[in-house]
Amino acid sequence: MKNRSSDFNLKKSAYTPEGPLLLIIMDGVGIYKGEQDGYGGNAFDLAEAKTLKSLMNDAEISTELMAHGTYVGLPSNDDMGNSEVGHNAMGAGRIFDQGAKLVGEAINTGRLFQDKTWVELIGSESKKGHALENSRPVHFIGLLSDGNVHSHIDHLLAMLEQCKTLGVEKVFIHTLLDGRDVEEVSAHRYIDQLENKLAEIDPSRENYLIASGGGRMCITMDRYEADWSMVERGWITHVKGASKKFASAREALEQLRQSSPGIIDQDLPSFVIEKNGSPIGPIQDEDVVIFFNFRGDRAIEISRAFTEKDLTTFDRDPMVDVKYAGMMQYDGDLRIPEKYLVSPPAIDRTVSQYLVGNGISQYAISETQKFGHVTYFWNGNNSEKFSEELEEWKEIASDNISFDQAPRMKADEITEELTAALRAGKHQFYRVNYANGDMVGHTGKLQPAVEAVEAVDQSIAKLLKVAEEINATVVITADHGNCDQMFEVDKKSGLAKLNSKGQPVAKTSHTLSPVPFIITGGGAAKFKLNTAFHSENAAGLGNLGSTLLTLLGLKPPQEYLPSVVVEEKPGTN
Repeated sequence: MKNRSSDFNLKKSAYTPEGPLLLIIMDGVGIYKGEQDGYGGNAFDLAEAKTLKSLMNDAEISTELMAHGTYVGLPSNDDMGNSEVGHNAMGAGRIFDQGAKLVGEAINTGRLFQDKTWVELIGSESKKGHALENSRPVHFIGLLSDGNVHSHIDHLLAMLEQCKTLGVEKVFIHTLLDGRDVEEVSAHRYIDQLENKLAEIDPSRENYLIASGGGRMCITMDRYEADWSMVERGWITHVKGASKKFASAREALEQLRQSSPGIIDQDLPSFVIEKNGSPIGPIQDEDVVIFFNFRGDRAIEISRAFTEKDLTTFDRDPMVDVKYAGMMQYDGDLRIPEKYLVSPPAIDRTVSQYLVGNGISQYAISETQKFGHVTYFWNGNNSEKFSEELEEWKEIASDNISFDQAPRMKADEITEELTAALRAGKHQFYRVNYANGDMVGHTGKLQPAVEAVEAVDQSIAKLLKVAEEINATVVITADHGNCDQMFEVDKKSGLAKLNSKGQPVAKTSHTLSPVPFIITGGGAAKFKLNTAFHSENAAGLGNLGSTLLTLLGLKPPQEYLPSVVVEEKPGTN
């Protein structure tokens, strides 16, 4: 058994739960705190979500948790939360500096450019790396925006400047367009920003160039093996240079938008930049390739495509032999990729480890789109179980469609499977992620987002009935906001921002909203809110770990953040 030792033994508290504990994570369901009157874009408010709205008012315990910025390890409270850092914080019981902050510090201090991988692949002032020694191009692939969820354009610009300083002859950028963590039609701004930097670095406009691109939900950035064809399309674009060709990235944007009116950036098809009829920068043998996203889930498959010789998920002919590195190591257990520029947060002593160490069995379930969040991210960026005996994971396969077309997603199937697991009574702790609020929220479509919230609410209603049967305590929360703001907000009025046609501007990104936190059923009445938390000292997702252990009758470890709740009358179980 992995990680089961006396180091993880916890003392029991006076409280002994009479039934299991169920944690329900409503992905992307926040509480919009801005001006509500006339806004009209809050899918949660608009939804007929009787169960959730009743619980928020009448549950034994109901409050809010902060789920953004420094509360989840991001650089500042202007940074929206996301599913990765949210689940890390919930599963770790405390806050670790996350990708954006780690990379920013590594660049600002210059540490990244002294890192052994950067020096090996590119070089330093005193040493030539592979690119300089062999006069090979450097290729940067990644999400081109300042969304700060998967990447940040500033990180790319800093690396481009360093390449120029060191004398790298050729650099090609393969741009993945966002429109998901930023405004849905904003790629032109980032393309222009990048082109301006390239012109500054290389006035000849011959050596530092954008080589290819496409929308993040069309090419390259698949996750959890939901749709390998996305990665294949990326390979065809970045390596084979076989997508539709244009003279510039700006021309590609304009023509692709004209050919598909209403299309948003994340869905734009792939493109290749050509000169004299040939792609200017296809990735070839012995080139250096750096994937500059810091977040792991949508970086793993493309990393495998470049590094695994025996991968059979799609035909990579030609398979190229490149020097590849990720911005970070995206899977520590599987060492994907082997080479990386910045070490990821070393998350240890997770809730799962403590539960295994105390003999408490657990069950995790979600559909493919969020399965890794309740397993890999929850377990501190570990893809393996800590115990085969005490951990059971169940994945429900997601559909490969735009989720606004089926906003219920797999909520019904998840609920059915989880209901059976709860009634079987094998485990003491159950956790589930409903992906609807996030995945449908990202489409920017209000009515489907309303239907997504309603699907989650209906599922929760069913689970509460089962929980009552087995005397389970139920915790309901979310990892970040999303569907609570489906329109961009005009900061002056607090109302929806309007476009030139007087229509609300769709918002496809996460929000800065707090998230619900509800405890009901089972032993909920034996607890009360911890008075340590108030408006000046709000609780965040990192406080969930201690809370779960408390509800399971265990005293949280000293290194964990305090529990959101304390026993009402300790010792009177």
